[in-house]
Amino acid sequence: MFYTILTDLIFYQMVSFIRKYSNFELKLREYFAQKTEGIYPEFIVVINQYIFFFVKKKYYLSAHMHLSAMRRQIRKRKIIIIGIEKILINLLFSFFPDLIIDDIKIEVDNLSGRREISVYFLFFKERGIAIGRNGDYIRAVNSIFENYVVFENNATPLKITCKFKK
Repeated sequence: MFYTILTDLIFYQMVSFIRKYSNFELKLREYFAQKTEGIYPEFIVVINQYIFFFVKKKYYLSAHMHLSAMRRQIRKRKIIIIGIEKILINLLFSFFPDLIIDDIKIEVDNLSGRREISVYFLFFKERGIAIGRNGDYIRAVNSIFENYVVFENNATPLKITCKFKK
């Protein structure tokens, strides 16, 4: 019972974002607004080849319609549109929108002893999509949680792992 309450306290806490913009990200903001016909992203993160555009939930579907056109124009980068969420569990689901997530648990890493969030997928193929080529996508998501997301409760696990449910 205590574990369930602790889990709920972690998963249902409020999160906010640290907004830092470089000149490149400001140009991307204007590009995004032009392509989506006036929808401005709330937050932009560029990590390696990934460009994450965070938009309000009410604009997510209309912005998502323009995603393939933006990906055709910017071929060297992987563009991802995320619906911005204020609750941690909802934000986790936003990073994997088209995948079937079976379970999300808080587990303790055997090597470091730190708590981590484990996202379980039913199919090995979906786990592979969630991790990305050479683990790049999940590293980018972990980097966002470490550097740009501020938690209401500071004792929150920051590392996210993707696992296959056997």
